[in-house]
Amino acid sequence: MKIIVPIKQVPETGNVKMDTETGTIIRDGSESIINPLDLYAIETAIELKEKHGGSVTAISMGPPAAEKALREAVAMGCDEAVLITDRKFAGSDTWATSYTLSAAIKKIGPFDFIVAGERATDGDTGQVGPNLAAALNLPMATFIRTIDVVKEASAIQVERLVEEGYEQLELPLPALVTVVKEIAYPRLPTLRGKQRAKKMELLRWGADDLDLDVTKIGLKGSPTRVVKIVSPRVTREGSRVEVKNEETLEKAVEELLTFLNERGFLAEHKRLTEGEKGA
Repeated sequence: MKIIVPIKQVPETGNVKMDTETGTIIRDGSESIINPLDLYAIETAIELKEKHGGSVTAISMGPPAAEKALREAVAMGCDEAVLITDRKFAGSDTWATSYTLSAAIKKIGPFDFIVAGERATDGDTGQVGPNLAAALNLPMATFIRTIDVVKEASAIQVERLVEEGYEQLELPLPALVTVVKEIAYPRLPTLRGKQRAKKMELLRWGADDLDLDVTKIGLKGSPTRVVKIVSPRVTREGSRVEVKNEETLEKAVEELLTFLNERGFLAEHKRLTEGEKGA
């Protein structure tokens, strides 16, 4: 099986900064890591390769620094890595990103399966996987917790997480799935894997290598915009009473009873209690 895993390099959760003018994430100068939810997709792909044979190709679209994430994927066990990088891609929304990734995957050549993470922790939309399936005209299932290859590797049976429990589906290959944490436990890179990743020459493709419609890439080719950025403020209006002696204890109890009574909580408690006694 030839498996492709789209991954993303994201800022660590505590380091996310936004450009208030463009509404995009500022990636320069911030510590970045592999999107944590993509690690489950990488592990799933490697386990399928180990069980059924084949190869795993990690692909990422981002700045040159995203090479670090791809080398980590190789150190975990991916066979090849492709970096899609070009200043023309800057500011891409999920639609433009999916369009660019789909062109790169077509350039890679025939494949059997695409395994993606549930979502990215920076944008948190969960849209790139489904958008990519639509761009490549593939059958798709999201929130997958188990995968079994059946019918001589011509189809997969999956278990999908839904609100009421789980769904069991069968998809013909090639197909795309997004996976949840339940599917696997990501392995750590090995020393041999790190050595191999350090020496590997990654493929690098820009906009000119992919024969893209320039009106569909980057910020100008993105149909969605962040129109306003605000930092949430948590405010709590109330009073604080410190209990230091019996006098302040009585005051605290009186204020608490007044607070509960003004909001009807005591009356509701009394009604429920009397109802229980009557029953």
